[in-house]
Amino acid sequence: MQTLHGNILTPDGWRHGDLHFGSQIIGLAGVPSDPGGNSDDFILPGFIDLHVHGGGGRDVMEGGDALSVIARTHARHGTTSLLATTMTAPKREIELALQGVGQAMALRSTAGSRVLGVHLEGPYINPGKLGAQPNFARDGVLEEIRGFGELAPLKILTLAPEVRGHMSLISDLVARGIRVQLGHTLGSYEDGVAALQHGAISFTHLFNAMTGLHHREPGIVGAALAHAEYAELIPDLMHVHPGAIKAALRAIPKLYCVTDSTAAAGMPDGNYKLGRHTVTKCMGGVRLPDGTLAGSTLTLDVALRNLVGLGLELDDASRRLSTYQAEMLGLDDRGRLAVGCHADLVVFNRDLQLKAVFVEGEPIKLES
Repeated sequence: MQTLHGNILTPDGWRHGDLHFGSQIIGLAGVPSDPGGNSDDFILPGFIDLHVHGGGGRDVMEGGDALSVIARTHARHGTTSLLATTMTAPKREIELALQGVGQAMALRSTAGSRVLGVHLEGPYINPGKLGAQPNFARDGVLEEIRGFGELAPLKILTLAPEVRGHMSLISDLVARGIRVQLGHTLGSYEDGVAALQHGAISFTHLFNAMTGLHHREPGIVGAALAHAEYAELIPDLMHVHPGAIKAALRAIPKLYCVTDSTAAAGMPDGNYKLGRHTVTKCMGGVRLPDGTLAGSTLTLDVALRNLVGLGLELDDASRRLSTYQAEMLGLDDRGRLAVGCHADLVVFNRDLQLKAVFVEGEPIKLES
């Protein structure tokens, strides 16, 4: 059994005391407290990232052992579980990537984030809103999706609701336990509302690669702000203006954060792969040759500091990096510090610098 002492963020609020754990949380001993009343560390639920394309110089679409490198990279920044996220590509390339995910889940290496499954971002998107996605968009076919799911568990699927046949496809996917997100879309406000009524649950990188808010044409962004309970957002302060982030925080109860990270995360400036694209990391961002933002270099420890810098209380920021993701996926054993949950933990000092990470009780060696 291991023990951590400090300010523990529980589902019932802050407690000052000791947290005992093995692979699961065994016990919590302490008293309700105001964490500002002492100088001890903050102990938070491990971060959950539902949109990860790469890290450590490797890309999910490579297949093979790429995901083990990606998982180790993000674990060193506090991400204790993640969804491997694919790119729009020909069927065979997606299958190779999913085979790699399935193998990584079956043979999880130590020192890395737990891979919970797949976020299939495309290919069922609108070719008019590719963003940084390669131009292999196509209409969704349930039989093809079933085949993908046989290679690795599909947890989230991003699609454009206005594409032919997709509205009915949403209902079929939801019935199979797949969470549907709206993204890379030219859909209208009405399309977004209808998709939510058919069972869509969230929005992919809110504001990016979707129709924006206009007072006479509210677009997909308007549908999210008016009706969504969940939406993901990239808080690197490049993809979305701080003012837009604050507007979304007021409108969407369980707005949560993702990295949309690429192979460039955790790496020096240079050229990297993102699916079929070559992207360039420079000045903290990742771009295509034409200047289009192409994912990010964000890690979730940085996201925590960015959220607090925008004015969020630490407990609120923490929920948007772990708890809401777990709730959206229907997981009750992650994203919270409670007896019986996985011992997925992150420890931050008073300056919000990461001091320790545990994945299911296993300590992760941080970068020096």
